[in-house]
Formats: sequence, structure tokens, C-alpha cells
Amino acid sequence: MIDLINKGGPLMWLLLGCSILTVAITLERYFYFHRARIDVGDLLHGLRNLVRNRNYAEALHECAGTPGPVARVIHSALIRHDAPRGELKEIVQESGQLEVPKLEKYLAVILSIAYVAPLIGLLGTVLGLVNTFVQINAAGGYATAAEISKGVYTSLISSAAGLMVAIPSFVLFSFLRAYVKTLMHDMERAGIEIVNIICDLRNERSSIITMMPGRSDDATDTPAQQAARP
Repeated sequence: MIDLINKGGPLMWLLLGCSILTVAITLERYFYFHRARIDVGDLLHGLRNLVRNRNYAEALHECAGTPGPVARVIHSALIRHDAPRGELKEIVQESGQLEVPKLEKYLAVILSIAYVAPLIGLLGTVLGLVNTFVQINAAGGYATAAEISKGVYTSLISSAAGLMVAIPSFVLFSFLRAYVKTLMHDMERAGIEIVNIICDLRNERSSIITMMPGRSDDATDTPAQQAARP
């Protein structure tokens, strides 16, 4: 391994550093996404019961104790549960937009490595070929086929290394990007459903209060209006 790196030239160390960085970012993002992934259906089912009982404090505590962007989006809606439906929708949308950069953190680095690594390898190959021909000219312009083949072989090592770094980097980027899209879908679903839960239960309570037996329009009048009524 070290012998191949030395043969490939100094840019091989740069490619090795890029591969290590890709692996480190992938592991960090994978564990972050794994912790952030939750069962949205179970969380919303439990919150529905708490909202139905108007136990918003416990619902907020439940969201605060649940890791991940989905719980934070729900928390932003619960903390403003008295707001109108339109305002609640804007709140969850803004909260979701704030979570997207956190999900996509470092992914641009992996994509950049996938694009740049082949170019670094190609540069190493060109520099290796230039060095080979410089040595041939220094030797009087004469070289055997074996010497030329050896120089070309050494130069092509960096190109192969660049591709070996770029291909896995792009695959890992695609994998992590798919994970991000899944979490974004969960955030959108959670935001829509928590708004519906809050507003539907609010309307349901209003309907029950309006339809209560013995309730009349007199109950909504002020004392002055009731005294003035014949």
C-alpha cells in the first residue's frame, strides 16, 4: 500500500486524505441520521391524545425529549397551538426549512471529493509522464521500451487511485442524500398532521361547546344587554 502511494507521487497522499475524509463524514452523518429517525406515526398518535386532553405541557416535554428534526418541527407547532391554521402552517414550514441545512451538513464536501478526485488523479498522471520524459531527455533521449512502460505504469497509478476514491464517494453521497430526503418527507408529514390535529381538535371542542344543552344566545350577551332586554 505504502509502496503504491510512493510510486504514484505526492498527490497520492492527497487522495488518501480525501478518502479518509469521505469515510469520516459518512460515518458521522449515518449515526446522526440513525439517531434522528423516529416512528412518526407512533409519536403523532401519542401527541394526539395529549392534545385532545389539552395537556400541551406534557406534549412539549415529549417532543423536547425526542431527538431529531421531526420532533423539533412538531414542537414549533405545539408551542404556538393557539395560532390560526394559516399561521401554524407557516410556522412548521419555517421550522422545516431551518432543519434542512443541518441535515445536508458536510454532504457538499463528499460530492466535491467525488468530482475532484479524478482530476487530482489525472494531474498526478500528467506530472508522472512529464517526469518520465524529463528523465529520458536527461539520459540522452534514449530509453528502452521497458523503461517507458515502467514510467507510464507509475504515472497511471494516480489516475486509478482517483477513480477509486471518486466512485465510492459518489455512491456514499447518493446514499446519504436519499436518507436526507426521507427525513425531509417525515418532517413534511409530521408538520401537516400536527397542524391538522391541533386545528381539528380545536374545532371539535368549539362545536361541542356550541351544541351543549341549555346553552342559548343569552349566555353570550353582556350584563348590560341582558338588563336592557324586555
